[in-house]
Parts: sequence; structure tokens; C-alpha cells
Amino acid sequence: MNFPSLFSPLKVGPYQLQHRLVMAPLTRMRADRSSFAPRPLNAQYYAQRATPGGLIIAEASPVMATGRGNPGTPGIYSEEQIKGWRSVVDAVHARGGLIFLQIWHVGRVSHSSFQPGGALPVAPSAVPIVGNGMLAMTADGKMVHYETPRALETSEVEQIIEAFQQAAENAMTAGFDGVEIYGANGYLIEQFLQSHTNLRTDRYGGGIEHRALFLLEITKAAVGVWGGNRVGVRLSPYGVANGSGEADPMPLYTHIIKALDQLGLAYLHFIEPRSSGAGRAEVNHQNVPSAMVLFRPFWRSVLISAGGFSGEAAEAAIAGRHADAIAFGRIFISNPDLPRRLQHGFPLTPYNRSTFYGGEEAGYTDYPVYDGMATA
Repeated sequence: MNFPSLFSPLKVGPYQLQHRLVMAPLTRMRADRSSFAPRPLNAQYYAQRATPGGLIIAEASPVMATGRGNPGTPGIYSEEQIKGWRSVVDAVHARGGLIFLQIWHVGRVSHSSFQPGGALPVAPSAVPIVGNGMLAMTADGKMVHYETPRALETSEVEQIIEAFQQAAENAMTAGFDGVEIYGANGYLIEQFLQSHTNLRTDRYGGGIEHRALFLLEITKAAVGVWGGNRVGVRLSPYGVANGSGEADPMPLYTHIIKALDQLGLAYLHFIEPRSSGAGRAEVNHQNVPSAMVLFRPFWRSVLISAGGFSGEAAEAAIAGRHADAIAFGRIFISNPDLPRRLQHGFPLTPYNRSTFYGGEEAGYTDYPVYDGMATA
């Protein structure tokens, strides 16, 4: 099967994609451990997965030091990090690919060992992550209970919005083709969005319009840098990752998506509820709604959906006009030539979850392309 819809052209902002198979943003924890700058190994990894006219969304990158919650995640707030990302971008462009950078602040999904001066992680409100299996990683790799975060002052919220704007500018300096704002998976932006994690009484808390303000101000700041048509936003309605979850997501996310729709963005990117939390474990949540089906009526621009898609399911989603492009994650790790494999029906190499996070070449740049397997 050659998947005619998946391998048809698509215009995303000012860019013409040659196919609709997007590489999803994937945390791999292989940046330099002291500077948090991308390394030559990272440039090799992304170049392996670049295709002419194909879109890569690079892994989530903290916009400031307080936004970090894992070892080895690349940042976008220092000159060394910008320089490291420039080498990645150049490698992808040399292969004819396009690359956006996902910009990130983890908020309470962190530990004091990652924070400047050993301070507590920050959040909209002092609400910790609790529940079975909810453990934080420390800087030395231990798993511990999450700490109760410190609630941000209003002035600090404004400073984080400015940090997102600076990150957007830094991404432009590094040569990226655009940025994606990470508003999903229980990280800081979603902590502001959801009622159980945002108990604020200033203008960033209260009703839906106030809880949405942080995301909308960040998005407008990025639009001010890039123009709307080179900015995307990722959301996870009905998601349950990192202690997230809204009792009734429809009013909140309907409001958010309608507001974002007015900004002329390049795309909206959903994580399908069935795959929420897939970064930590193999999941396939049953009897959950489809974000792309529910919210497509409220979104006029390009819609990207991600989460456990096969080639057949991706083709059906695009052919049915529920989505315009599909982002693949885990199978893109183990199949650097994934677009070609799907287009020609070549078998897929299974991924090894134990090598997802941290390390060097193993499970990162050593997966073969299909043409090389016969001679390996």
C-alpha cells in the first residue's frame, strides 16, 4: 500500500511539504550534560531522519534554567545552545528537510536537583504531582516522590512569557524554520490551563479565559517574533500525563482552540488521548475520545495528530479529513527512513524502549535504513 493521502503534498505556513508524515518531538536526553547544548551526535540523529520536503519537530527544549526537569535535555537559552542547534538545523537543511523547535517549560514536573541553587520547582500553584507511579527523576538518576512546587509570583509569570519570546528569537537565530509551543502533557502551560493545578487568584487564574491567558500570551509573543504562519502549538486534550487531567476538557479546550484559531498559526498539534503518557510506558488507553475528531470543527488551519498511528490509520485519518498530517514518534526512532518504509511497504524495525533516554549511539544513531539491512 502506498498511502496516497499520507504521501500527498501539504502547505504548512509558507512551506510546501512533499508528504504528510511528520517526525514528532521526542525527548532523548543526549545533549551535552554541562552546557545542555546539542552535540554532533544530535545533528547526525536528526539528519538521518530528514527527508526532502519533510517536517521534523525537534525535541522539547527548555526556555530557561528553571524549566528543566530531566538530565541531558537541550536548551535554547544560551549562546552555546544556539550554536549547537545551528549545527542540527544545518544538517537537516542539507538533506532538504524542514525543522521546527518545540519550546518548553516543565513547571512542577521537575526536582530541586535540576533547579538553580537547589530551589523548588515552580508552578502556577503549590500543588504537587501525586498518585501511583508518579515519581520524579533527580539529577543523579534516582526516582523519588515529587516535591511540592513553589507558586509563581505574577511578575515571574510575565518573566517566563518573556523567556518564551526570547527562546523564539533564539530559535530564529539558530536557523529553525519555526517553533512549536509545548502546551501538552502536564507541563507548565497545561498546569496553567487546568483547574486542579491552577488555583491562582490573579489574572492568570480563575475561569477558563484567565487560565488560558498564559498560553495565549506566550503564543502571541512567538507570533510577534515569527509571524503566525511559522508557529505551531501542541495540546493534549483528555490527556493524563504527568498528573494532568481536566474533569470536563471540552469547554476548556474548545475555548483555547477557538482563540488560537484567530492567530493565523501554521498548525495545531494534538496528542491523541489513547497515547497520553506514552513517553513513560507502553500505553493504549481504551474507550477514550479522539482529539482530532472532536476539535477539528473549531480549527481552520493545518491539524497534525500524533499517538500510536500505523500507516493505515494515518492514511484513514487524512483521507477522512480528521487531520492534515500525522506525527510519528517511537517508530521514527527505530526507522530513520520511516517515510520510505511506509510508502513502499517495507517492514519496520521494532524500537528498544530501554535506549530511549540518555546514552550515546546505541538506540539513537545505530538503527539501519532498510536498504542497509540486507548488507548489515
